[in-house]
Amino acid sequence: MKAVRFSEFGGPEVLRYEDVEQPTPGAGEVRVRVAATSFNGVDGNIRGGFMQGPIPVELPHTPGIDVSGTVDAVGDGVDSVAVGDQVVGFLPMAGTGAAAEYAIAPAEILTAAPKTVPLADAAALPLVGLTAWQALFEHGNLVAGQRVLINGAGGAVGGYAVQLAKGAGARVIATASPRSADRVRAAGADEVIDHTTADVTAAVTEPVDLALNLAPVAPEQLAALVPLIRDGGTLVNTTVWMPAPSDEQRGVRGIDLFVRSDADQLADLVARVNTGELTVDVAQRVPLADLSALHAQAGAGDLSGKAVVVAPSA
Repeated sequence: MKAVRFSEFGGPEVLRYEDVEQPTPGAGEVRVRVAATSFNGVDGNIRGGFMQGPIPVELPHTPGIDVSGTVDAVGDGVDSVAVGDQVVGFLPMAGTGAAAEYAIAPAEILTAAPKTVPLADAAALPLVGLTAWQALFEHGNLVAGQRVLINGAGGAVGGYAVQLAKGAGARVIATASPRSADRVRAAGADEVIDHTTADVTAAVTEPVDLALNLAPVAPEQLAALVPLIRDGGTLVNTTVWMPAPSDEQRGVRGIDLFVRSDADQLADLVARVNTGELTVDVAQRVPLADLSALHAQAGAGDLSGKAVVVAPSA
C-alpha cells in the first residue's frame, strides 16, 4: 500500500511517499481503509523533532492523527464496530498515523462518521473539534449567558470553538485577522476584533468568564489576557509549551490544554454535524502524494483553514 513516512526529523522534504506493507489489526484494533487524514499544526512539530518528549514517535513514522474511512478488518475482541462501518477517530499521537491507504486504530477511539458530509471531509473534525470541546466545556465550564474571548479564532480550532460556544448560549468575542474575519462572523461570533490593528486588551471592554487562547502569542501577550477575565474565571491555553498564567488572588485559573482522544465527546460532535448545529469547514483537499507540499505551505504560513489529505482512490 502507499503511505507517507519520514525516517529522520527535519523539514517537509523528509516526508516520502512510498510503498509499505499493509498492516494487520491486533486484539482490540481495526484496520481502516482510509478516506482521509488531515493536517494539524502538531504534525509539523512532530516531523521537525520538536515533540520527542511529549510525543515520542518511532522512526520511520507515518503522520496523520485524524482518520476517516471504512472499517476493512477487525481484530480479536472487537464488537463495537464491524467491517463496512464508516468511522472517524483521533489516533494515538505517538502511534502510526493515517497518512496511508490503510491505518490501524484502537476500536475504542472510533465513532460513526457524520452522515451529512463527505467521508473524507470528516477527517477535519476529530483533533480540532475535540480541542475546542474540551477547552470550552471540560476545562472552561462554559454555560449559557457567559462571555467568552476566543483569541486566535481564525484557525480550525477557533471555527469549532466559536460555533460550540455560540450554540451553548454564550456571547462570543473573537480575535481574527482580516482574511478570516468573515469566516469567524459566519461561525457565530458576536464581536470580531482585528488583532492586526487593535489592542485586544483595550478592545475587550467588559470582563469575560472564559478566555481561550489558540494563538502562538508571546508570554506577555498571554499574560495580558488574565486581567480581562472576571474574578473566578478561567484562561485555557492550547499553546502548551508556554504555561498558562493565573491570578490566585482573584481566583482566575490558568489551564494548559493537551487534547486527548474521547470517542463519546467525538460522537457528540458528530451528532451536532448531523443535525446541522456544527459545520465542518474544509479549506482545501490535498492528495496524499502531495503531503510534503502541504507541510511546506503550512510552514510558510500560507495555510488558511483546515486541509484534509485524501488517500488514493478515496
